[in-house]
Amino acid sequence: MFKILSAALIALFLVACSSKSEDLSHVNAKLVVGKSLANLTFNDQFGKPHTLPSDTKKVIFAFSKDAAHTCNDFFVTQKPSYLSDYKTVFIADVSAAPSFIRSMFIMPGLKDYRHIVLILDNKAEAAPFRKDVNTEKIVVVYLDKGKITAIKTLNTAKELQATIEAK
Repeated sequence: MFKILSAALIALFLVACSSKSEDLSHVNAKLVVGKSLANLTFNDQFGKPHTLPSDTKKVIFAFSKDAAHTCNDFFVTQKPSYLSDYKTVFIADVSAAPSFIRSMFIMPGLKDYRHIVLILDNKAEAAPFRKDVNTEKIVVVYLDKGKITAIKTLNTAKELQATIEAK
């Protein structure tokens, strides 16, 4: 019951704190074909830092509540090593929520997951990743030796699974 209540509160606050009107004109986009994501470090839901492994093939970004729920709802049905087995990393942007909401509701809720969720929790740090992508969809970034080779957007868990499991 607590998980359901906390998920509902998270959803409510993420919707209320949407950053659709955010001005990103002064920010240089990071998710651009040809740019490198090598050596990026993010904290996971437990506060442990992770550098993107050099063999990472895909990075899944969830910038919205709906995209994050689609991803997490799918990942909980898989074994904990599912993402690493497919050389994939999942990053959730929670920066739009107020820090109180993040610390009291969102982060404790993410700790219930067995899969690793890397976190973008600072608006300034998240802005370059958000620029020029559809933040309402699941964003998949394809990598080769840390360099972005393609970017794709998805809507459903079925598309997510097919994308992750594709060679």
